[in-house]
Amino acid sequence: MAGKVSSDPNVFLLPDIGEGLQEAELIKWLVKEGDTVEEQQALAEVETDKALTEIPSPRAGTIKTLHGADGDTMKVGEPFVSYEGAAQQPAAQPANTTPQPPTDDDPTPASQNGAAREDDGTVVGKMSADTPGLTRQEGKALATPAVRRKAREMGLDINAVPGSGIGGRVLEKDLKTFVDSGGATQKPASQPASKPAAGSAPAGGTTRKPMPRPQQQQQASQQPQYQQPFQPQPQYQQQMGYQQQPMGYGMPQMPFGMPMMMMPVPMMMPWGMPGMMGGMGQGGGVPMAPGYVPASARPIPDPAQQSRASGGNASTPFKGVRKTIANRLRESVDTAVHFTVMDEADVTDLDALRRQFAEAGTKLSFLPFVAAAVCKALAPRAGGRFGALNARVEGSGEDQSIVEHHAVHLGIATDTDAGLMVPVIRDADALDVTSMSDAIANAANGARQRTAAREDLSGSTFTISNVGSHAGMFATPVINAPEVGILAVGKVYDAVVVRDGQAVVGKKMPLSLACDHRVVDGATAALALAEIVKMLQEPASIA
Repeated sequence: MAGKVSSDPNVFLLPDIGEGLQEAELIKWLVKEGDTVEEQQALAEVETDKALTEIPSPRAGTIKTLHGADGDTMKVGEPFVSYEGAAQQPAAQPANTTPQPPTDDDPTPASQNGAAREDDGTVVGKMSADTPGLTRQEGKALATPAVRRKAREMGLDINAVPGSGIGGRVLEKDLKTFVDSGGATQKPASQPASKPAAGSAPAGGTTRKPMPRPQQQQQASQQPQYQQPFQPQPQYQQQMGYQQQPMGYGMPQMPFGMPMMMMPVPMMMPWGMPGMMGGMGQGGGVPMAPGYVPASARPIPDPAQQSRASGGNASTPFKGVRKTIANRLRESVDTAVHFTVMDEADVTDLDALRRQFAEAGTKLSFLPFVAAAVCKALAPRAGGRFGALNARVEGSGEDQSIVEHHAVHLGIATDTDAGLMVPVIRDADALDVTSMSDAIANAANGARQRTAAREDLSGSTFTISNVGSHAGMFATPVINAPEVGILAVGKVYDAVVVRDGQAVVGKKMPLSLACDHRVVDGATAALALAEIVKMLQEPASIA
């Protein structure tokens, strides 16, 4: 909160480490009273919205008082840490002295001159260009532990990487930009296969790079052929051994003089017997579609949200991530006018393509293909016709506006121990399917391990929720406000599909598209979902 000043230069106030942050939950102190700390040494871990962030020390010194205990909710601008001794800052000018404006020869910024210095040795409110400890200093990079670890893995000197985050903070995308510009000090220990970086965007409308395709001859050799459907033979009763049986006890008697006619009926094979979907022997039944492989049963895993009442009733404070989730969902339900359209895609061919890539050494789930189809349908620069869904409602009250985005910043709803989080893949429409798979895995891992920075959990333009990763078909997902659309992906299951008038056994994927009716018309949503279904049924269009 700019303008709020501490009278004691040894008191460090909790800063606004995000845009408009009001409070943060203190997760744990990383120092204790009496410790001597260096400048930029991490003092504590705090949780802002859904991100874990370390608060660095703005100066070197000895810790006198820690204001707060683990689990407390700290307000921005309140005392956070007190130091012993005087702060190493220029002496304050007397109250009756009028500060002089800096000259071109004066290397000291006006904000550091006595009375002109608003914070007077403390860090308060929004981070300005001269905030010590939270602004990049010459020769010292400001970055989260996750980004520093990534820099080490890439063989980079993080202090040489220009930062684009708040206060010059180095973000993960800055590392990739630095490498692309030829600034790497040394090569990483192992180089992955060449592929587009997960956070990079194409230059000036460049179309997405196609994913390497497996050898076509592998596809031809592995695809089973259609089997002829079961056709009853004219003499089926003789072939099946049907014989007329004498009328048994209790059967009604026919009127005298009327001949009794026995009408043999073909015997239906029990479900799962050879000749049906479960066995597909030579006895007929529904044939399998080319590329179909029966799904194997999987055990239901334990949920990320564990029960705390195993030994009796349990009470948990309603705060932190859970409170943030509640506030966001309440805001979405109160403002967006939700409606949902549902459909199913025949993904038998897509499943066959996945298996071919697996045999070639690249394992892909269905999700990156869905993400690629969504991006292609929504992104104007990828030729998408449904940019109305790739939008956000910005502002408030009478100043609200609908902002359609040229690129798709894709949110991936992720189930974590702390609750639902939505990490963001920037410029997702610029990625091919293999790069999309890597980006989804990295984003989800960052959310689950709580290493994702605050900027990695905001700014999405459309969200995908993979509710069917373990179970579930259709859903009515809640929109991730201020976005205007979200797609829920159900569990792929074995089912009868119709191809060229022929019933065959294949695989279906349920899809549920929820939109904000204030912005998106019903016909637009239905057509967008139809476009996504079409691409999933023709995987060559997105591979």
